[in-house]
Amino acid sequence: MKTLKKILVLLCCLAFLTSFSACKEQGPAETAGEKIDEAVEQTQEKMEDAGDTIREKTKEVGERIEEAGEEMQKTDK
Repeated sequence: MKTLKKILVLLCCLAFLTSFSACKEQGPAETAGEKIDEAVEQTQEKMEDAGDTIREKTKEVGERIEEAGEEMQKTDK
């Protein structure tokens, strides 16, 4: 996961630096840089969405385990 984040940061930096080489017409490097930047942004968004989903599911599982524990305590009494 850390390696992926480092790669994403590197790609963002490259795309950022590429954007500052302002030419009137875009060449293949600029076009590639923009495509890389878009891909990085989409990947980051998907990673954030996946993280949110994992947090939600983990919370739900924790709540179910807690409820099951409470039910077991009720039946033991």
